Amino acid sequence: MSRIGYKPIPLPAGVKFSHMGTKVVVEGPKGKIEQVVPAGIKLETKDGHLHAVRETDSQAAIHGLTRALVANAVQGVSHGWTKELDIVGIGYRAEMKGKNTVVFTLGYSHQIEFPLPNGISVAIDPKQTRVTVTGIDRQKVGQVAADMRSLRKPDPYKNKGVRYVDEKLKKKAGKSGAK
Repeated sequence: MSRIGYKPIPLPAGVKFSHMGTKVVVEGPKGKIEQVVPAGIKLETKDGHLHAVRETDSQAAIHGLTRALVANAVQGVSHGWTKELDIVGIGYRAEMKGKNTVVFTLGYSHQIEFPLPNGISVAIDPKQTRVTVTGIDRQKVGQVAADMRSLRKPDPYKNKGVRYVDEKLKKKAGKSGAK
């Protein structure tokens, strides 16, 4: 049995929390996020912490989920979320085109233009081989990073492609030479 739902969510200084019907609005220095709270789960504020309280045990499955989603929103508006990607391969690189488009050169016959959704920003290092995706919505940051990775997944033989910084890859052995 998970006990995630019972953990209190600390509210950092500068973060405001308001409850509007089935929605929770969390505002902080980085922005504002709305999160839907299912029926049967209440959020209470006690001494600088948020507590997710369920009415009956029939909501046990969504109790921990709701607490985790609200905790992600609180961290997003106070600190933000980041995902880093490495681009590995000769001639593989990324560059910004304007403010809302990243252009990838990944060994295809054409360049790939990747439009950024609202609320997501990207930083590219001077070598053009590391992309940092940042934003306040954890789900959106993860989805954009996954979409960028899917443009050229790491090759199992040479490990070329777009990968997460902390991703461990297993390299396959190629063909054996003829004897």
